[in-house]
Amino acid sequence: MEQNPSRRRVLLSAGAAGAVALVPGTVNAAPSAAGSPPAGTAAAGRRSAALVIHNARVFTGVRGERVREALAVGRDGRVVAIGSDRELRRYAGRDTEVVDARRGTVMSGIVDGHAHPVAAGAATLHPSLGYRELTVPRLRELLSGFLADPAHGREPDGWLIVADWNPVGLLPAGTVPHHRFLDALATRRPIVLLGTDGHNSWVNGRALELAGITATTPDPPGGQIERDADGAATGLLKEEAQHLVHRLLPDHPFEKVVAATALALEQAAVQGVTGFLDASADEWHLDVYAELDRTGRLPQRVAAALRLDAHEIQEPGEGLAWLRRTRRRYADVPGLDLRTAKVFVDGVMEYPARTAALLEPYLDGAGQPSGHRGQLQLDPADFARLAVLLDAEGWQIHAHAIGDRAVRVALDGYEAARRAGGRRDNRHTITHLQLVHPGDLRRFARLGVVASMQLQWAMRDAWTMDALLPYIGPERHRRLYPARSLERHGALLAGGSDWPIDPLGVWNQIRTAIDREGADSDGPLHPEREGIRRVSALRMHTAGAARQLRADRRTGTLALGRAADLVLLDRDVTRIPVPEISGTEVQLTLVGGVPVYEAGTAAGRAARARTPVATARRPVGIDRHSACGGCSRKG
Repeated sequence: MEQNPSRRRVLLSAGAAGAVALVPGTVNAAPSAAGSPPAGTAAAGRRSAALVIHNARVFTGVRGERVREALAVGRDGRVVAIGSDRELRRYAGRDTEVVDARRGTVMSGIVDGHAHPVAAGAATLHPSLGYRELTVPRLRELLSGFLADPAHGREPDGWLIVADWNPVGLLPAGTVPHHRFLDALATRRPIVLLGTDGHNSWVNGRALELAGITATTPDPPGGQIERDADGAATGLLKEEAQHLVHRLLPDHPFEKVVAATALALEQAAVQGVTGFLDASADEWHLDVYAELDRTGRLPQRVAAALRLDAHEIQEPGEGLAWLRRTRRRYADVPGLDLRTAKVFVDGVMEYPARTAALLEPYLDGAGQPSGHRGQLQLDPADFARLAVLLDAEGWQIHAHAIGDRAVRVALDGYEAARRAGGRRDNRHTITHLQLVHPGDLRRFARLGVVASMQLQWAMRDAWTMDALLPYIGPERHRRLYPARSLERHGALLAGGSDWPIDPLGVWNQIRTAIDREGADSDGPLHPEREGIRRVSALRMHTAGAARQLRADRRTGTLALGRAADLVLLDRDVTRIPVPEISGTEVQLTLVGGVPVYEAGTAAGRAARARTPVATARRPVGIDRHSACGGCSRKG
């Protein structure tokens, strides 16, 4: 499917078939200052555009508009014209860069409404288990290799910190993590495996000893120390209990984290990401972005959700004071938008954690109610007070809620804010939404709440089948990730990746939203109920996420006068068979009209070679039949 674009400084050829203009017989030109002629006309002082892309399939993302053929970018980095090849011919001058798209799609760049780029960069500084599903012997073999490498620490006290451990991936299915599996390794060193979901960590006996975790150690607020039948800690730490060990881990040098994050952002640009929300940030993350901005290594538009801790939720006035101080501190970082607060309402649903808050109990794995409904990480009344206060101050809340009980608590809080202050258009958001009670679906549109979803998870794999179905039963399982139901009830859908909870795979993510199968899965997950249309999938990852971030007047659609945050693809994702969307490659990524990735250049080829592209939560080639909360440094 590759269609490498041709770049020429020549005039567009006229007469291409299939030309479509918004207004037949005219070119749509963006107005400049009020009362001025359109940019690109002779009266505007300069006729030619900086860039014209022709022979394309221009998907504007604007509701009701048809696909066009060509697009022009002005010298101010904005879209100045959209129309047919013939009509945009006059925008190409001697100094205009002209790109033949060879019928590939031109569309808005991807706006990732929920990601953790600094965490993605920092994770690469640790040895990785690569999200694999592993038997205990194979796991120990890999860990032994890490222990033998002096780059990963030394005996007897150097921590071995391992990233990308799959919490549901111990084989055979149903194997539960225990420190004795790790204690069998030939080492005295403390070991911690960081779960890919950000909600689980697995440690050995030495780590438990250093952390002072014993049979009498109480569970911290919002966390759980998993225990055996005798009450002894097993080494599995859930949610806030992870901090008992994480607080002991040595920091990487700041410069290394900055460099690793710069590389991660480069890889996002390769996949067409032009903006994102860092969905759980504190000062440490913001310092990284500030340094990247200062040194010219911040290619995307960045918004950050500032994470509130348990005390700041209980005392909303203190939380608001911290938000204000933090925003003032970074006010001089032009590439950083700080208008959002992050709150965790619950945990994760999959076994063994089962910390997501449900309205009805989890099952015991054999079909019987267990009496366990997960846990809320906050008091609903505290959250309602917080929502009322932050809404009145113009802050948006980005609430992590996975279980249907947590979703209801978040909606109740937002409704309290609406009753107290009316509609303020802060676009409060609930993210993940793995399970929503049918009675709550219509509340999203009524309250103006954005549904931020990571639909690459909506496939049959170990996470949805082995780690969920036996513990929630078939009726709730059929309602997982209810994208179509939410859309049908009027909710605004916004796409996000949750990277590095999963490896970043933008185009497979969009494909999976449509067919609920994706590449390299074990099959589709209830597509007849919850799969969404192709245009909806494209819009939720562009216009929808831009609206979530309150950036939709600048980006998210290709409209006249909007910033030229766009991508040129190697295929037409508006028409190809849905499974082929997964293999899409980006040829050009622009942010504000500036190229941040060009596939045809030496730098672009090198960046592409450094970029792993995910098509599944389980890496290709791993046969199982033969993670965000932990990303924050705020203490």
